[in-house]
Amino acid sequence: MKASDAAARAVEQLATLSGRAAEAVTGLERTEDGWRVRVEVLELERIPPSTDVLAEYAVDLDGDGDLTSYQRVRRSTRGSSREED
Repeated sequence: MKASDAAARAVEQLATLSGRAAEAVTGLERTEDGWRVRVEVLELERIPPSTDVLAEYAVDLDGDGDLTSYQRVRRSTRGSSREED
């Protein structure tokens, strides 16, 4: 599976399970069993938009592109600066 396909599958499957649309794919790495994709989603829309609550999820896919796990790894407001891991 190509990296672009893995990213698309992770976005699609996370949206189905969480009910939230992706804002961006923020990371992608090949693992022994498939792929780990980091996906940023809008969790809470606020006014002004700079105070929206965003979350980043780590989504694990197997070699066939099927989701095996996901978890929220970070939550922040859109206007905040974040340290890199």
